[in-house]
Amino acid sequence: MGEEKKGFFSRLKEGLTKTRNNIVHGIDAVFSGFSSIDDDFYEELEEILIMGDIGVSATMEIIERLKAQVKEQHIKEPVACKELLINSIKEQMQVGETAYEFEEKQSVVLVIGVNGVGKTTSIGKLAGKLKDQNRKVLLAAADTFRAAAGEQLTEWANRAGVDIIGGSEGSDPASVIFDAVKAAKARNVDVLLCDTAGRLHNKKNLMEELKKMDRIIEREFPGVHRENLIVLDGTTGQNALAQARQFAEVTDLTGIILTKMDGTAKGGIAVAIQSELKVPVKYIGVGESIDDLQKFDSDQFVNALFDIEEKSE
Repeated sequence: MGEEKKGFFSRLKEGLTKTRNNIVHGIDAVFSGFSSIDDDFYEELEEILIMGDIGVSATMEIIERLKAQVKEQHIKEPVACKELLINSIKEQMQVGETAYEFEEKQSVVLVIGVNGVGKTTSIGKLAGKLKDQNRKVLLAAADTFRAAAGEQLTEWANRAGVDIIGGSEGSDPASVIFDAVKAAKARNVDVLLCDTAGRLHNKKNLMEELKKMDRIIEREFPGVHRENLIVLDGTTGQNALAQARQFAEVTDLTGIILTKMDGTAKGGIAVAIQSELKVPVKYIGVGESIDDLQKFDSDQFVNALFDIEEKSE
């Protein structure tokens, strides 16, 4: 595991190069360019964080916390603030231990998100990870409106070595969920992962469809552990935040899978989403292979962002 994690850290660090150039170089310039900590110093810092897609809400929280710590610790030199800033971002992004409870319990996981964000691929990778943990996994191909979505998910099911329940193209997605829930109960499945329709997030019928699926699961599988994961494309920055906001209006989001973090200049969005929606980033993806989706680790992410070497165990 150590080797895999180290390899992932290297890929994450490489993937965040553009974000690092976008944010960190600017921050370093502020720390070295100011001789005292004053309003101008904080304003400049604030601007760089907001421009780096960290978002207004997260930036305000980070700056407020930094001001309090600077006052408390009587810090006078701007350069001495850097570690405080890094630790503040890490604290902001902490994912609690309970975040992955669904991996241990009998769970139904709805995976939602618009087309093109890497939803089906993320489900396949997650299925592979759970299978490696000796969990019995079943996939539900309920994205029946996107051409070839079912085929794509079937391919991932075969790769991960798990079963799949599907419907014909254009069939009612909620009926696929109904069949999958019945099968999950009958086969005593540990985790049912459901791919859902991903037509644009501003379409009312998509949101109604999600509510319908929710009702079916509540009715047919009362008491099962529920998880609603939204897949967001890290390269889309503030647009990803807007998508998450709209989905959060109709469903109780419990976590985020952030994909395409390899090569994005907008990696700061991970901080913004977690701060604004109070929904944790649970997984992060940096490539195509099954190992390129890993549990989110705030220390690892911020270290990669600021080019800090991981301490070896």
